[in-house]
Amino acid sequence: MPHLIRAYVRIVDRVSDYVGYLAASLIFFMGATLLLDAVTRNVLNVPVHWAIELTQFTLAAYYFMGGPITMKNNEHVRMDLWYANLSDRGKAKLDLVTVWCMIFYLGVMLTGSISSLQYAIATNEKRFSMWNPSVIPIKALLTVCLVLMLLQAFALVFKHIAKLRGKPL
Repeated sequence: MPHLIRAYVRIVDRVSDYVGYLAASLIFFMGATLLLDAVTRNVLNVPVHWAIELTQFTLAAYYFMGGPITMKNNEHVRMDLWYANLSDRGKAKLDLVTVWCMIFYLGVMLTGSISSLQYAIATNEKRFSMWNPSVIPIKALLTVCLVLMLLQAFALVFKHIAKLRGKPL
């Protein structure tokens, strides 16, 4: 593979790792927020109305940000009924076909997320609740993570092609 493609794959993999590790650290933030909610509601009898909603937003960020590293590490859900019995070359061929299906899906998702983000910005969309937070940050994060997932999907294409050529990246 050309040096430029190798560099692209290396950079996208590294960014996916960093974003994934940041996502993993959000578990501690969610735990602390839920603990704060439990203490203020049950011990101090002063409920904080934003805690559960903030945890929901953080959970959404967690799984958006976890997508690229999951793809990179090949830890996604797969039906292994036939796949496990394939040779490495057969797996690479099947993966190359399915990654293009995923790229199409991610492209549709990205188009929808951009449209949704534009609407949220144009209308200053807020969530209807007591806290009433803006949904623009979470929709922007979704869009950025979908772009990163698309970049990671193309890195997978290059990896599968390299494996088919007998020279894994």
